[in-house]
Amino acid sequence: MRVNTTPTSDQPAPDTASNEPTFRYTAALAEQIERTWQQRWEDEGTYHAADPLGGLTDGRGLHADPDSPSFFVMDMFPFPSGAGLHVGHPLGYIATDAVARFRRMNGDNVLHALGFDAFGLPTELYAIQTGQHPRVATQNNIANMQRQLRRMGLGHDSRRSFATTDTHYVRWTQWIFLQIFNSWYDAEAPNAAGSVGRARPIAELITEFERGERTVPAVQDVVEGATWNDLTSAQREAVLNEYRLAYVSEAPVNWCPGLGTVLANEEVTAEGRSERGNYPVFQRPMRQWNMRITAYSDRLISDLDLIDWPDKVKSMQRHWVGRSEGAHVTFAVGQESLQVFTTRPDTLFGATFMVVAPEHPLVESAVPEQWPASTRDAWTGGYDNPRDAVRAYQQEAAAKTAVERQADAKSKTGVFTGIFATNPVNGHEIPVFTADYVLMGYGTGAIMAVPGGDDRDFAFARAFDLDVVYTVAPPEGFGEDRAWTGDGAVINSHNDEVSLDGMSVDDAKHTIIAWLEERGAGSGTVTYRLRDWLFSRQRYWGEPFPIVYDNDGRPVALPESMLPVALPDTPDFAPRTFEPDDANSEPEPPLGRNSDWVNVELDLGDGPRMYRRETNTMPNWAGSCWYYLRYIDPFNNSSDAEHVVSKELEQYWIGPHHNDVVGAAGGVDLYVGGVEHAVLHLLYARFWHKVLFDLGHVSSPEPFHRLFNQGYIQAYAYTDERGQYVPAAEVDEHVSENGDTTYTWQDQSVTREYGKMGKSLKNVVTPDDMYELYGADTFRVYEMSMGPLDLSRPWETRAVVGAQRFLQRLWRNIIDEHTGDITVTDDTAATDTLKVLHRTIAAVRDEMEGMRINTAIAKLIELNNHLTSLPAVPRHAAEALVIMTAPVAPHIAEELWHRLGHDDSVVYQPFPTPDEAYLVDDTITAIFQVQGKVRGKADVPTSISEQDLTDAALANEGVVRSLDGRGIRKVIVRAPKLVNIVPE
Repeated sequence: MRVNTTPTSDQPAPDTASNEPTFRYTAALAEQIERTWQQRWEDEGTYHAADPLGGLTDGRGLHADPDSPSFFVMDMFPFPSGAGLHVGHPLGYIATDAVARFRRMNGDNVLHALGFDAFGLPTELYAIQTGQHPRVATQNNIANMQRQLRRMGLGHDSRRSFATTDTHYVRWTQWIFLQIFNSWYDAEAPNAAGSVGRARPIAELITEFERGERTVPAVQDVVEGATWNDLTSAQREAVLNEYRLAYVSEAPVNWCPGLGTVLANEEVTAEGRSERGNYPVFQRPMRQWNMRITAYSDRLISDLDLIDWPDKVKSMQRHWVGRSEGAHVTFAVGQESLQVFTTRPDTLFGATFMVVAPEHPLVESAVPEQWPASTRDAWTGGYDNPRDAVRAYQQEAAAKTAVERQADAKSKTGVFTGIFATNPVNGHEIPVFTADYVLMGYGTGAIMAVPGGDDRDFAFARAFDLDVVYTVAPPEGFGEDRAWTGDGAVINSHNDEVSLDGMSVDDAKHTIIAWLEERGAGSGTVTYRLRDWLFSRQRYWGEPFPIVYDNDGRPVALPESMLPVALPDTPDFAPRTFEPDDANSEPEPPLGRNSDWVNVELDLGDGPRMYRRETNTMPNWAGSCWYYLRYIDPFNNSSDAEHVVSKELEQYWIGPHHNDVVGAAGGVDLYVGGVEHAVLHLLYARFWHKVLFDLGHVSSPEPFHRLFNQGYIQAYAYTDERGQYVPAAEVDEHVSENGDTTYTWQDQSVTREYGKMGKSLKNVVTPDDMYELYGADTFRVYEMSMGPLDLSRPWETRAVVGAQRFLQRLWRNIIDEHTGDITVTDDTAATDTLKVLHRTIAAVRDEMEGMRINTAIAKLIELNNHLTSLPAVPRHAAEALVIMTAPVAPHIAEELWHRLGHDDSVVYQPFPTPDEAYLVDDTITAIFQVQGKVRGKADVPTSISEQDLTDAALANEGVVRSLDGRGIRKVIVRAPKLVNIVPE
C-alpha cells in the first residue's frame, strides 16, 4: 500500500544516492554480507548437529559427547507449494531458529533441521491441471522453497533434510505400516510407560489361539470358541482382521466426489465439507483401510499429562477422543434386541421412545408391512405403511452430510418404523423411530430418547406427539413446556425391585447399572467419540500400501525385502469421479488403471503366484507421522536395518532422560506450529509413536514434549465496488484534515478488510521482496519484534524500516560508515553503561528463555540506543550486544564479530551472563507524604540514614508548599522508602 506522505529525514536514503557513505548498512550491503556468510556456514558445516556416534559429526569432524545436553527443536512439516513462501510462513521458522541459536550459545548440542511433506492433494491437483508429473512439480517447489529459506539464514543442518517422497523415506513409511498391520492391541498387557495396554506382534496372538490360551471370537462364519487349527485360512484372516491395528473394513465413510477420495473424520469441516477444497462430503459404505487408533483412546488422553502443551490443544484432543462413562442398555424388540449407549442410565424411566439411524440393520430386518394398531397419526409421515415411509426417509437422509444431519438448528425430522421396543426398567412398549440426526458410525447407531431431560428429544417429542416424563426434579414453577437439563433429585424412577427416587444423579447411575447387570439387561461401560482412522485415499500421489491380495481377496503383507513399493508412472493422475455433488459416484483410484503394476507374480513363500496390489494410497498424514525420527537418523538406509531409527541416537536426542528439560516423558524438546494441527497431525503422530514405543522401536512414550503454537501474520486486503480484490501494493491511503482515512486504487474508492494473506486476495508480500528492500536480517528482526509470538499480528511493510534502523545504528556504533574502520574503544565502560549492559543481559536471557523474543529485541534496542549516546562504544559492551543480537540477526552479528577481530564464529560464542553486582539498585524512589498524602518524591541512596531522609523530605518543594508554614507535630520515617509528616 502507498501512503501520501512526505518521507521523514531519518528514512534511509536510496542505495544509489551520490552522497551515500561507502560502508553504510544498506539493503545492498546486507545482501552481500548475508550471502557471504550463508555460503561460509554451509562450507564450514557451522550448523551440523553432531551425533554421539555414527557418520554425522559437527563441522570440525567431531562427535558429540554422549553425556552432553541435547536440544531438538523442530518446525511443523512444511508442504512445498508452487507459490513459494509469503511473509506469513517464516514466522515460526525464524522463531525456532532464534531459539536454536540461543540454546547453542548456552552449551546445548542443537538439532535443527527442515524437511518437506511432499505427498498430497495440492501437488496432484496441479499435475491434473498442467499434465506435469507430481514428482517434477514437487522437486521444483522444494528447490524454490530451499532457496527462500537459505536466503533467510536459517541454521538448519542441511544434511538431515529430506522429502517424504524420497525412496528411502517411502520405504520406512511402508515399513511402519507393516509394523502396525502385524500388531494387535492387548488391553490387559502392561506397557513400558507403567500403565496397562500395549501393542503386541500379531504372531503372539496367533500362538495364543493355537495353544487355546485365548478364545476364538465369533466372526463372519466362525463360531465363538472354535479351534484355531480347524479354521480355514480365510477364517483365520477374518479373525485376525478384528484384532489388527491396521485392518480392512466395509463401513460408512466420508466420500468426497469433488476430490475423488474418502476422508477421515478429522478432514471434514464442521459444515460437512472437505477441509481441502471445501467440497461436499457424503456418507456411504465402502471397503477401506483403517487404523485402530481407538485402541489407544485412554492413553491418548491420560498421557497428555506427561507433556508440556498449551491447555487449549490438550482440551481439543480430549474433546476429540471424547471419553464418556455410562452404560450399554438392551431393549427387547420381539425376538431381537436393540442396544444403546447412554451416559445417563439414571434417566431410563423417562425413555418414552427410541431413535435409530436410517442405516441401522433393524430398519432393514424388523419393519412390518402394516402400521400397528397403536400408531398415532403424527408418526406416519402421511404414508400408508411403514416400509414406504422408512424407504422414502432413508433416501432423503442419504443425500445429507453427517454434519447437516446433526446440526442443532435443523428441524427434527423422522418417521415411525412400526417397531416397538420394551423398556427394561418398567416394561413399557415404546415406539422406535428412525431419524437422520442419529448416525450409524457413532455409538450403536441407536439412542433412547428422554424428552424430559434433553432439548433435542423434547423438540422431537413435541413434533411427533410423544410422551414426556421428567426424571430429575425441575425447580418450582419450571412448567412443562421444555426439557429440564439441570441438576436435581431423581423423580418418577422406580419399579417393584428398585427405586432411584430422591437419589442424586451419580448415586442413581451406579444403582441402576448394578440392577441392569444383575438381570442381564445392560452393563456399565465406557465409549469414545473417536473413530478409527480412515487410512485409504483414492489418489495417485501418495505412498502405495505394501499389501497385495491373494485369489481369495485376503490382504497379504509384503516382506520387508520387497520394500519400497514404488509408484508406477502413469499419464493420467485424475480420479474418474470429479462431480462434486454426485453422492452416488464411484471412486476409481488412478493406480487401478495400471494393470501391469496391479497384477503381479510374486513368490511370498508358497512359490510363484499371482497377486493384486492395493490400488489405494496412504494419506499424506502417513509421512508426517514420523518425520522427526528421520531427522535423528537420516541415513538409516540399509536394507537389513531392524529399526526405523538407531536406538542410541533416539535415546540421545529424544529419550526419556536425554536432558534435564524434557524429564521422564522424552520427545522433541520444542515443537512449533499452528494450532490448526491440534487434532489431525498431532493425534495421528502420537498414535504411530505409541505403537512404535510398545513394539520397542523408540524409548519415549510421547513424540513431542513441548508444543508452542505461534500466531499468524495477517494483512489488509482491498475490494472495489464489485467486491473484487485489487492489488494491495497499488492502493493509496488518504488522511483528511479531520483524521478520516480513505483508500483508492487507480482513483477508485476501495474498501479495506483485515484477514489472512493469500494470492487470491492480491495482498501477498514475499520474503524475496523483503530481502531486496531491506535484507534478511531486517526481515527477521521485524517479524520477531511485531508482538508476542503466540498472537496473530498485522503485516505492515512501512513498519519494517524500524527494524532496519536498529541494525543500522548497531552497525554505526561499531563501524565508521565512511572508512569501514572499527570505532570501539578498549577503555573500561563507565558504571552507568555497565549497569545498562548487565541489566540488558539479564533481561534478554529471561525473555529468550520464555520465547518472548519481541521483548528481548526491545531490550537490545534500549541498550543499542544507550551506546549510541556515548562518545565511543566500549568493546566489552559492543561484543556483548553483537552476541545477544546474533539469534535474531545472525548475518550482521557474524560480520561485526569478524570485524571486531575474531576468527571464530559468533554462532558458538557463550551467551553473556550478567554480573550480579550491576543488577542491584543503589538508589530508590522515596515517597514524601503530608498527613498520608503524597506531596513529593526523590531518588535517594538505598543506604540513606533516617535523619538524611527526613532532611530531604523537609526540603522538598511539594512538602514545604503543603505545610505552608505550619509546625511539625510528628515525623514517621521508614528509610529509605517513606517519610510521613504530621503537621500541628
